[in-house]
Amino acid sequence: MSRDNRFFSDLKHVEAELNYLTPMAEKLVNYAYEPPAGVPRSNGKYETHKVPIRNAREISDKVSLERQGFDFTAHKSKVSDFYDEDEIRSVYYPEAKQLLKELIGATEVLIFDHTLRNAEISQPGENEIREPVKRVHNDFTANSGYTRARKVLTEQGIDNIDQALQKRFALINIWRPIAPVQESPLAVCDALSIAPTDLVAGDLLYPNYAGETYSITYNPSHQWFYFPQMQQDEALFIKCFDSAEDGRARFAGHTGFDDPTSPSDAPPRQSIELRTVVFYPE
Repeated sequence: MSRDNRFFSDLKHVEAELNYLTPMAEKLVNYAYEPPAGVPRSNGKYETHKVPIRNAREISDKVSLERQGFDFTAHKSKVSDFYDEDEIRSVYYPEAKQLLKELIGATEVLIFDHTLRNAEISQPGENEIREPVKRVHNDFTANSGYTRARKVLTEQGIDNIDQALQKRFALINIWRPIAPVQESPLAVCDALSIAPTDLVAGDLLYPNYAGETYSITYNPSHQWFYFPQMQQDEALFIKCFDSAEDGRARFAGHTGFDDPTSPSDAPPRQSIELRTVVFYPE
């Protein structure tokens, strides 16, 4: 067992099925938009595995972005309407930057996009609101972490990009409920329980841009956690890439899942996630 597994095994948990990528020979390709006629949205096949997902509220003061690849904090936002694009950018973006600076001592935080999720009002092709993702994945790869950071720095007019990217940086998501989460909570996997061979790089195609993400194949060593009944005044941080390759957490897999304890009439999950590039002090 790893240094944490023996302690974590005593936590309360739920048993739930997660959707893992089935190992494949060809390159994985996913479309982030409606693909051409006759082309599947993904050439990947997924298989379900029932796993224990542990209640991380009991250890919220012990997990960290450095060790597990995720962290958690209480934070009351001043945003009154998370469906107001202007308010997100003018109020929530500055709040999020300050949160990350306090959490990890970041010298610079660049926010490059956000996503709203609400299955009840999501209309692909008509609005930008999406449904929860229910497959095990990580948003960036060892290659695309650098590619996306370079793209963000270029778009935000940062000078000396090559020099900036020689410093340690990470891509960190900030995930927050817009209303109390009763359905499709988010599960996160201890990054250090994921073997490099579990990570499968796949192309993520946009109309004018090609990204690369990791899908993840099943491994019984994976250690899964969630924070049940998350509220609007709580935030979860997920590290999706770290330029440091010294043994600390780099890629924290995550997925929405069907919680067997959710009420049958639970309202659809509403959440917002910000994606950021953060730079660490030297």
